[in-house]
Amino acid sequence: MAGGRQGTIGAPLDASVTGSLGYEHVSDIQRVRILHAMVEEVAERGVSNVTVAHVVGRSGVSRRTFYELFEDREACFLETFEEAVKRATLSVSPAYGEPESWRAKIRAALTALLGFLDREPGTARLLIVEALGGGPRALERRQNVLIQIIKIVDLGRAETKRDDDPPPLTAEGAVGAVLSIVHTRVVEEGSPPLVYLTGELTSMIVYPYLGPAAARRELEGPIPKSAHRPVGGSANPLKDLEMRLTYRTVRVLMAIGAHPGVSNRRIADAAGVSDQGQISKLLARLDSLGLIENSGFGQAKGESNSWFLTERGREIEGAIREQTSRR
Repeated sequence: MAGGRQGTIGAPLDASVTGSLGYEHVSDIQRVRILHAMVEEVAERGVSNVTVAHVVGRSGVSRRTFYELFEDREACFLETFEEAVKRATLSVSPAYGEPESWRAKIRAALTALLGFLDREPGTARLLIVEALGGGPRALERRQNVLIQIIKIVDLGRAETKRDDDPPPLTAEGAVGAVLSIVHTRVVEEGSPPLVYLTGELTSMIVYPYLGPAAARRELEGPIPKSAHRPVGGSANPLKDLEMRLTYRTVRVLMAIGAHPGVSNRRIADAAGVSDQGQISKLLARLDSLGLIENSGFGQAKGESNSWFLTERGREIEGAIREQTSRR
């Protein structure tokens, strides 16, 4: 996953798009651009090789602005890590909260997490791999996240009907094993989508608590649909797009690409859509196709939504720009 081009955050737009977004939240936009640039630079270079110069160069934000927002490179990386955790949590929490049984919750949460990591390979590398080399404070924050996950897995002890209850250390061992497998897949080029591991990983977790029959049922469960595009797909990402690209759709994608974290209202202004219901439907459609996501990442105070392009969305937006530049 390292070494590839991760996107074009901060690419310029014409005045008709940028001007309509206004300048009320310039500082928030600059911060978000820097955080996204950090994700992409870490994915390409590894955390130990990323410098402030790399981050400001990719983000298009000045070095002076960087130091107005962050004390140093480490502070920027730590905030990027925290925001990535928040984004992952926003994907996982609703899935975990819906089922009633512990086993179903584990499977649903794991499916959501692996799907999130598939959709955002740069973020996956930061969370799973590069945080290990981010320094003592990053390791401490990573451990705090793992503690919360271990507590959830440990709830399985209350579900067991076996005479020999698994010891408390079982949850820590299960989480460590799952994390090790995911780590290996993330660093391997060309690995299948992580979400394909859902059954096997869920089986590993439930086995010590519910026994072999329950573990076997998880192995035999349906394979979740991958959010990844198939390897070796069309060289033209627009060809495989499952919707018609209208003028407004293009302007929405370009506005989000140029200003990550913008709200529904600002996107509507940029796209020339006065009906908020219409813009909400369009955003929901793009979200369902995996082109954008509403994460709250860098969300400005008072704004109800905060939209970003996914990796797939950045491919589409980049293809649109390339075709437009040829005309």
